Amino acid sequence: MNVPILYEDNHLLFVEKPVNMPVQEDQSKDQDLLNYLKEDIKVRYQKPGNVYLALVHRLDRPVGGVMVFSKTSKAASRLSDAIRRQAVEKKYLAVVRGVPDKKQALLEDYLVKDKQENKVYTTHSNTKNAKKAKLEYEVIGSNNHLSLLSIKLHTGRPHQIRVQFASRNLPLYGDQKYGEKVNQPGEQIALWSEMLAVEHPIKKEEIKIKSQPPNIFPWNLW
Repeated sequence: MNVPILYEDNHLLFVEKPVNMPVQEDQSKDQDLLNYLKEDIKVRYQKPGNVYLALVHRLDRPVGGVMVFSKTSKAASRLSDAIRRQAVEKKYLAVVRGVPDKKQALLEDYLVKDKQENKVYTTHSNTKNAKKAKLEYEVIGSNNHLSLLSIKLHTGRPHQIRVQFASRNLPLYGDQKYGEKVNQPGEQIALWSEMLAVEHPIKKEEIKIKSQPPNIFPWNLW
């Protein structure tokens, strides 16, 4: 497994997460990104003992693209706080089935998660445990009943992008969980973490890292 390093210093590590790799160990016991990177740092820097590397945000297993990890506890604390305050800018690319009514719009929903099903649903604001989800999108182009969207997240709810678009009859290409009626088994979900911008936890300057999806269908329609 090759994991490209996009930026690294003493405090932060930005990488391009491969698709279908879990970010941390799960029931599958497949190679996970966190332990892979710890081992990589240990080998590259010839470090004895355990390597400190903190997971401060997540991407769903099928999703690829930019992720940031913290190499020190101080960086982890400050970065986690910035994510809580929604002071981290996240942009995604997604291919949806269909064409949105508006070229750009702000989507707001309340979401609730069924933990037993590991599935998220749109709901009413007064539903117990419902959380507000907010994103902006812009249509970059449409081709053959598929549309490429640029998405800016305002909140980071589980499965948020997938659920908000599926609830509007615009399921993501390849999404088996929220678009099972129109997607075929084996199709890879077309959702990519394109850009992550954070204030450096120590230097206090902005670090903006980008990553492009692979040149394969459906991305290569554009």
